[in-house]
Parts: sequence; C-alpha cells; structure tokens
Amino acid sequence: MSLKIVADENVDFRIVKRLKKQGFCIISILERFKGITDEEVLKIAISESAMLLTEDKDFGEWVFSHGKRIGVILLRYKSEEVYEIMDSLIEVVKKYGEELKNKFTVITSKKIRIRTM
Repeated sequence: MSLKIVADENVDFRIVKRLKKQGFCIISILERFKGITDEEVLKIAISESAMLLTEDKDFGEWVFSHGKRIGVILLRYKSEEVYEIMDSLIEVVKKYGEELKNKFTVITSKKIRIRTM
C-alpha cells in the first residue's frame, strides 16, 4: 500500500500493530520519536507526505487554523470499542486511500465523517 500514515503517540498501539500487519506503511511516533511536540509530529507528516492518525482533536483545529494541507484521521472511541474502531479505520483507508489526503476524517463507533480542509 502506498499511503503512508504517521501514527501519533497517543494512538492505541494495538491499532498501530494491526495497521502494520495489514501492510500499511506506518511511522509510529511512539516507537521512533516518543515525546516530540505536536508541531514536530505535523512536520514529520508533512515531510513524509503522510496522513496523520491521532486521538487528539487539537490536531484538527491546528491544521485548519494554520492552513496545513495534510490529511488527518481522528479516532474517537471508548476503550472497549478499540477493535470496532480498528475495523472501521482499515475499511476507510482501504476504500478511500489517497483520497483522504487534505481531508479531516473522524471515525467513531457510530459514524464516519470525511470533510475537505
């Protein structure tokens, strides 16, 4: 799969492992750059032309307010819904792929919302 994803440090590591197992190109902040600032995370996503996967809603606000052109996938779920969220995430990324770039995507246990930035 050609779509690169930068997984923010706060993304449940089970999700990161599952994405890797599915063959996605994942740059895990937790594994490679633990403790860096949000701005540094965004710089990595931009320099890698990658999507940003996060559980931090502040990233969406930051990207919109600064006019950055990267795709953001925000996961919102309760801990007991992690496997359901994983399935939804994989389905969305496989279905839309590169179309998710420059989009703000929110995945919850109840719905998926994709918004152009």
